[in-house]
Amino acid sequence: MSEIEIPKKIIGEGVNGDADILVRAFKGEKVERTPVWLMRQAGRYMADFKKYSEKYAFRERSETPDIAIELSLQPWRSFGVDGVIMFSDILTPLPAMGIDFTIVPGKGPKITNPIRSKADIEALKPMHDVSAQVPFLSEILKSLRHETDKKTSLIGFIGAPFTIAAYSVEGGHSKLCTRMKRLCLEEPEIARMMLEKYTDALTEYACHQVECGAQILQIFESWSHHLSEEQWVAFAKPYADRVAVRLKERHPDIPVVYFANGGSVYLHRQMDMKVDAISIDWKVSMEHARHVAGPDRVLAGNVDPMVLLGPEKGITEAVTRCIEQAKGKHVLNLGHGVEKETPESSVAAFVRAAKNISL
Repeated sequence: MSEIEIPKKIIGEGVNGDADILVRAFKGEKVERTPVWLMRQAGRYMADFKKYSEKYAFRERSETPDIAIELSLQPWRSFGVDGVIMFSDILTPLPAMGIDFTIVPGKGPKITNPIRSKADIEALKPMHDVSAQVPFLSEILKSLRHETDKKTSLIGFIGAPFTIAAYSVEGGHSKLCTRMKRLCLEEPEIARMMLEKYTDALTEYACHQVECGAQILQIFESWSHHLSEEQWVAFAKPYADRVAVRLKERHPDIPVVYFANGGSVYLHRQMDMKVDAISIDWKVSMEHARHVAGPDRVLAGNVDPMVLLGPEKGITEAVTRCIEQAKGKHVLNLGHGVEKETPESSVAAFVRAAKNISL
């Protein structure tokens, strides 16, 4: 248990008529307004979050259920977002597969035993029992589902196979993704063997999240900005699609969302993906995205996170423009995560602006 007192009462307590609006929107159903949540909504921009981040290392926060639950709930309690996403990391399943990591403050993830050979790939452990291999996950999600049931929606997430593989090979953040791209270019068969292993493992990890209470599953392709269109089609898209297809086979009612950071340059190639919604980065207009997607594809995004560093008037204008350009079948979000310098009042203004617009 943490030494910081954790609130027990939830502000949104009681049945909420908007409780499932996010799920319904991601399924493409008609909703009365555009639902809103933010990527990285639980983060260092919040004073309450800092009480924990200044005291506990990242993995202790994300792997200690009472802390992870509290951090997951903070943005919902504070801003009334339409979904709670569990506080975790896309790399969280890696230790169960034999790849350990730490989060270096100010620098990000550091893989302590990166993949350097075919033998390393062959040594990756399968995800055969997620509840035993990632033992804290079920308690976090089941507790969050209990806290949010009939009040708001619970979002689970994974990193896409290519992104997780790239992290494993590069050993952490990489400016050019040189090792992984060379592997794909010089030894594509070995790269595909690794991607298949991660696809199998991440499918199990995603399904376990749903079985523990997640109502939506988002797939983060965080490293797609390193890939050309052809490379993304060859080494990223098919494996993310396989996760989505296998998840939907086992849990057909769960909407799956795909977000490719930097992937808006080949947005047209995402339109036939086997997911329920496409989340879009901030580098294209929502007007362009809707033109590419057509009227029936559910889209999410895509306000520039830097807008939240500006005045409230600009936030309201950006929210209004994005929602109007989406023309329905849309979930409002940023086009990337909330930055740590963002004022809490700006996040509140973002959510408030969205909820004030009726469809």
